[in-house]
Amino acid sequence: MASRRVLQLVARAGKPARALLVGHEQTVRLLPEQCAECSRGIRLLQTQAGLLEGAHASVARLGVVSSSCSIAQPSQASSALGSQNLGVRLFSAAADYPPHEQITMPSLSPTMEKGNIATWKAKVGDQLAPGDVLCDIETDKATLDMEVQEEGYLAKILMPEGAKDVPVGQPIAILVEDKADIDKFADFEAGAAPAPTKSESKEEAEPKEEAASPPPPPPKESAPAPPKKEAPKPPKQETQKSAPPAKGSEGRVLASPAARKLASEKGIDLSQVKGTGLDGVIVRADVEEFQAPEPSKTAPSAAPAAAAAPGAAPPLESIDYTDISNSQIRKITASRLLQSKQTIPHYYLSSEVRVDKLLELRAKLNKAQEATGGKKISLNDFVIKAAALAMKKHPGVNSSWTDDFIRQYKNVDISVAVQTDNGLMVPVVKDADKKGLGTISENVKVLAEQARANKLAPSEFQGGTFTISNLGMYGIKQFCAIINPPQAAILAVGTTEKRVLPPGPAEETFGTGTYMTVTLSCDHRIIDGAMGAEWMGSFKGYMEDPITMIL
Repeated sequence: MASRRVLQLVARAGKPARALLVGHEQTVRLLPEQCAECSRGIRLLQTQAGLLEGAHASVARLGVVSSSCSIAQPSQASSALGSQNLGVRLFSAAADYPPHEQITMPSLSPTMEKGNIATWKAKVGDQLAPGDVLCDIETDKATLDMEVQEEGYLAKILMPEGAKDVPVGQPIAILVEDKADIDKFADFEAGAAPAPTKSESKEEAEPKEEAASPPPPPPKESAPAPPKKEAPKPPKQETQKSAPPAKGSEGRVLASPAARKLASEKGIDLSQVKGTGLDGVIVRADVEEFQAPEPSKTAPSAAPAAAAAPGAAPPLESIDYTDISNSQIRKITASRLLQSKQTIPHYYLSSEVRVDKLLELRAKLNKAQEATGGKKISLNDFVIKAAALAMKKHPGVNSSWTDDFIRQYKNVDISVAVQTDNGLMVPVVKDADKKGLGTISENVKVLAEQARANKLAPSEFQGGTFTISNLGMYGIKQFCAIINPPQAAILAVGTTEKRVLPPGPAEETFGTGTYMTVTLSCDHRIIDGAMGAEWMGSFKGYMEDPITMIL
């Protein structure tokens, strides 16, 4: 058993206390102690990390010393743990409030930067013990339970149910030890006792706080900002108004064809635009940079002129629309797929697979499954198994790209695309090459149900090495899917269709066959054309002769 790592505060006469971290442990725990420098109640952090030795300020940086301590200044020692995302429960002992813990938004997945408060499982006044579920957090992948790490009473909920885009590290609740202290936090606000990591050095922290914008910016800093932004605007408008556009002999405004077309599309009156071309001719760039004057300063005839411009787009107010908030899942999906199309050189290989033998075998296996009470095997289960065996046969496809090397995986973990109300999820069937069709069928059904209920654990949707996207149930014949980075390929599966076949050499009549179109999207940095074709040939062989999957 591993020994425990305990953060201890060592006080020496006339010197700031030092923080020492020794040993190893798996959980987070806070130990009562007293600050030798400011004599206020503090707590010591017991957590997983390496050896740390630093000043009292290091402990304050970790959120375990009163934020009002006079020696809580930035230190290099705090950065030793800053990158380890320890999920610290911030502790504060400000003079206006009793000792308490600020529970912050945790990072529940590697890509999580913000989270949503789905539901609160506890209410103010509840007594909580380690392991009790405090609330449900909606991450960029799923909705997960957040458990409390310490005993105490829930004194204040800082973020209401349904709060969106709460940054990781933002306080969401207050926990106290004494039930009698609950009422003292009735008017508590997140900014009333800021986390030590944000208040130790105002000069360093204020720019970051303005970017994240949890609390409002200080009035002294925000006062000079408006003049800087507003000052340059009047000269621009005056310049545009004071400089008359160039006109021809008949009083016609001189503009290039491209400028006229763009002005017509935008509903801009060219008589208000200053030309920068030869002899004051208005060019396309002048129209693009044109800023319409304020409505109060615009002549009454300007609005009708813009509205009457041929081809002008209708004003936005006249269009009926509804804004739908993007879920965390949809945001991260959009980001990753955009990254994929911009950075991965895709190419596509399509093939038609005859599945008559597979459908016959499936019917026989499902009869056996019914007799034993097992789940029915779907066509997609055969696709998963065949793809996994082809990956094992061609390990180069089971890889991912880095700038220095290609990482080839030994495990074949197949991600299966599942559509949910919140967006696309890709739960993973682990070691699919080693599992039977019945086990794969059971795994997929359970994972799909959890995905639609938004209850997937991180281990159930992370780490896939290959993805399958099947739109055959929607009647889609063929499509090209976008690679799911850092994977090297994705298989798009279309619907099955029966076709009339001409008679063969030993046949006299026409026959029928059932075919399915599949398309493999490949990362050309990893998978050359020949390698992709070989993989497709192996996959097709397994599908057209499915008994080979069982051998």
